[in-house]
Amino acid sequence: MDWKKYILWGIIGLLSLSLIVLLFDRVIMPWYVRSDATETVPDVVGMNIDEADSYLQDIGFTPHKADERFDQRYPKGTVILQNPSPESVVKPGRRVYLTISSGEQLVEVPSIRGRSIRDARFTLERQGLSMGTITRELSSLYPEDTIIKQGIESGEEVARGTAINVVVSQGSEADQVMVPELVGKSLSEAQRLLGQRGLRVGNITHQPIPDLLPNTIVQQYPHPGDRIPRTQPVDIFIAQEPPEDAEDLREGGGGLEEDE
Repeated sequence: MDWKKYILWGIIGLLSLSLIVLLFDRVIMPWYVRSDATETVPDVVGMNIDEADSYLQDIGFTPHKADERFDQRYPKGTVILQNPSPESVVKPGRRVYLTISSGEQLVEVPSIRGRSIRDARFTLERQGLSMGTITRELSSLYPEDTIIKQGIESGEEVARGTAINVVVSQGSEADQVMVPELVGKSLSEAQRLLGQRGLRVGNITHQPIPDLLPNTIVQQYPHPGDRIPRTQPVDIFIAQEPPEDAEDLREGGGGLEEDE
């Protein structure tokens, strides 16, 4: 009777040992191997989100769209950041968070028609834009120095930093004054002639010219006969005496004396 018990316990022992071996081989060992396995995260910055998503899944990672940001460096829909960062060593199947570019930030162009140049520039800068080329035209509808037209109409969306070209009123033709002839006249005479027409002297540039009396005007801008607004100054170029050292050199002086 005792040998039957021994046989039974022997069978039970063999079955238990087989079960332990099977459990160790099929469950414990695979788990242990997987717990030590690692993968290197690839660099997907600059990829289109669909390409990055497909690539990460193919090599065993789990991509996840984390956020969107304005970024002028990358086109819309492009990966601009990732977490974990490229070359990080992680467990297989790790989730990779991707930040996507939503393209350049666009701003709405404000209406600046009818505003002064100063006010228009301030309005544009407040929107992150800038004043572009300023062109002047005669206008009987808008006062002088008022914006008549804008190169990009109000309400349109453009990238931050865009320059908006404008056309500015010079006033009506009746507001224009003909520039008098100033060349050959003295500075005081030029100021008198300009003052009679409501104009004024602008920048004064001196040029050393030995053949003319000092303070004689040799050039002007705008030119004689041009019609300009009363607010526009007239720049002049005036003759002055050459420096004494230049005169010495012109006459042959100032050099080294020869030994006798």
